Amino acid sequence: MKNIIGIEKIISMMPHRYPFLLIDKLIDIKNDEYAVGLKNVTINEPFFAGHFPGKKVMPGVLIVESMAQTSGALVVSSYGEKAMGKLVYFMSIDKARFRQLVVPGDQLLIEVRKKQSRKLVWKFDCMAKVEEKVVAEAIITAMIADTND
Repeated sequence: MKNIIGIEKIISMMPHRYPFLLIDKLIDIKNDEYAVGLKNVTINEPFFAGHFPGKKVMPGVLIVESMAQTSGALVVSSYGEKAMGKLVYFMSIDKARFRQLVVPGDQLLIEVRKKQSRKLVWKFDCMAKVEEKVVAEAIITAMIADTND
């Protein structure tokens, strides 16, 4: 049985809000191992007004951000109550590759798998897919820390 986390719980876990919250739900999660996020890409996204007016394309940096947010949600979920008063900060991205355009109407599945964690720093293998085709991949490193650090 898949463990699903809806938008209201995601909002309670992360500080991101519209228009910068780039995951709609977690459709599967196993704490300390992996998570699968879902982003419904709609024509109403504010970035489509300028990227690009003649050919609507989701910016690659926002696909990476959706990977980072899914990774952050996995960290917070894994920490449970110990995550209260903490934020997950994006530290680095390595080996980012973009394979296919993401356009309005696509459903972006973001798969993140913990590669390693040491103390407060986590590293993830990330992959974004549309209709089972890989559209982007990257290795992301993040750190959980107190909000006043």
